[in-house]
Amino acid sequence: MNHPVTVVKCGGSPEIDREAMCADIAALAAGGHRVVLVHGGAAEVDRLADRLGVPQRRLTTPSGSSSRYTDPATLEVLQLALAGKVKPALVAALGRGGARAVGLTGLDGRTVTARRTAAHRAVLDGRKVMIRDDHNGRISRIDPALLRLLLDDGIVPVLSPPALAEDGAAVNVDADRTAAAVAVALGAARLVLLTGAPGVLADHRDESSLLPGYEVPAEGPVGDAAVGGMKAKLQAARDALLGGVAEVLVADGRTGRPVSAAIEGAGTTVRTTAARDTGGAAPLTTVGSR
Repeated sequence: MNHPVTVVKCGGSPEIDREAMCADIAALAAGGHRVVLVHGGAAEVDRLADRLGVPQRRLTTPSGSSSRYTDPATLEVLQLALAGKVKPALVAALGRGGARAVGLTGLDGRTVTARRTAAHRAVLDGRKVMIRDDHNGRISRIDPALLRLLLDDGIVPVLSPPALAEDGAAVNVDADRTAAAVAVALGAARLVLLTGAPGVLADHRDESSLLPGYEVPAEGPVGDAAVGGMKAKLQAARDALLGGVAEVLVADGRTGRPVSAAIEGAGTTVRTTAARDTGGAAPLTTVGSR
C-alpha cells in the first residue's frame, strides 16, 4: 500500500543544505514514501540577474505586501535560474541519493495555472506608480494528474514556478503557496516548509525562541511571527490547513535529515483557529479537484 503524499517546500535560502535534504527525500522515497519537492530560488534569481545586468526591484502594494517586480526581463531570468540551474541541481542530488526524480515547472502538463495580476497601483523605488507589465499571478488551479502519474511510478516530482496564465504565457507565482496548493490538490497528509531557521520563532533574531506550535487565524493577518519570508510560509500553511491538509510543519532546512526530523517532531507545527474550533477545515475552492 502506498504511503500518503508528503509535499516538501525548499526555500531559496543559501543556508539550506540541499544535498542533505535530497539524500533524506531519496531515503524516504526508497522506503515507500511518496514525496513531491516544490522549490523556489530567490537567491539564484538575484545572482543571475546581477550577472546579466537585469535590475531587481520590489513592489509594495497599498496593503503593505511586497513581491518581486517581475517585468519581462526578470521573468526570463527567473525561468533560466529555476529551470536551468536550481532544478537540475536538485534532480541530480536526488539521483545521487538513489531516487528517480523528474523536474517540472507549473507550465508542464498545465499543472499550475494562475490569473495574471491586473494593472495595479504600487510603490516602486519610493514612488507610487501604475504597474502594467508585472508578470505575477495568483494560483487559480492545480491539475495533479501528472504529479500523480509520477508518484505512482515511484518518481519524485521536483516542481517550481512559473505557472501558466489564462493567456497561455508564463507568470511568476509564490513557491510557498504553490506548495500549499499542490498539497491540497493531491490530498497530501502533510506539508513540510523548510527554511533557514529552526522553525517559527517568537523573536526572529533569537533562534532559541523556537515555538513548537503556532496558530494562525482562519483569515486576516497571520500573527506577530510573520516577519520577512516567514509571512509567506504562514500564509501558505493556512492555505494548506484550510484546504484539508492534516499537518503543516515549518522546519530547519540546514540540518541532516531535515524532512525526517520534521516528521519526527522537530520544528513548528502550524494549526488554524478554524481547525481547533470546528474539528475540521474548510475546503480551498481555488484549487483543482482531487
